[in-house]
Amino acid sequence: MKKVRIYTNEGCGGCQQAKEYLRKNGIDFEEREIGTDESARKELEAKGIQSTPVLEIGGETVVGFDPGRIEELLKAA
Repeated sequence: MKKVRIYTNEGCGGCQQAKEYLRKNGIDFEEREIGTDESARKELEAKGIQSTPVLEIGGETVVGFDPGRIEELLKAA
């Protein structure tokens, strides 16, 4: 399975939805909390992204909670 990293922020509803979706579907993920992890925040800033959630799946980036795109990337070989 592809490596999944999710950038989150406290109080972000979409972040909670995304994490619940990943858990419900048995998808392992690494969480980076931008409010408490300065390096995670800087990684997103370097990409020009200023919102959460952000998921990185197999080298692709998904901004926002988009279950269809997440599923598509996870299934892609």
